[in-house]
Amino acid sequence: MALTTNGTNAMLNGLTAAATHVSLHTADPGANGANEVTGSPYTRELADWAAASGGTAVNDGAIVFDVPSLTTIAFIGYWSAGTAGTFYGSRALDTSQTFATAGTYTITAGNLSESVA
Repeated sequence: MALTTNGTNAMLNGLTAAATHVSLHTADPGANGANEVTGSPYTRELADWAAASGGTAVNDGAIVFDVPSLTTIAFIGYWSAGTAGTFYGSRALDTSQTFATAGTYTITAGNLSESVA
């Protein structure tokens, strides 16, 4: 049975209620959230999600990360907490980004989206 749009929205709303934080990763996080960026001042950041609509959930506000120098980011991950917590999955960035010096990486509102394929 295929899910209706309402069913998909309900499933996505459940995920986004649980996945309150987003992380950056230098390589594929696999099934357990490996390869997360390390070093000060990096931390996982809170994600505010809009209610799913049309089978898609998007971030409701900008997510800004501090990235240490000499770091290449290639994936983002979804977590239940800012430290430790449950890892829910990841996605590759469209393009990896290398930081020769410390900087920030921003996911603007509406640019992080999840849907059920």
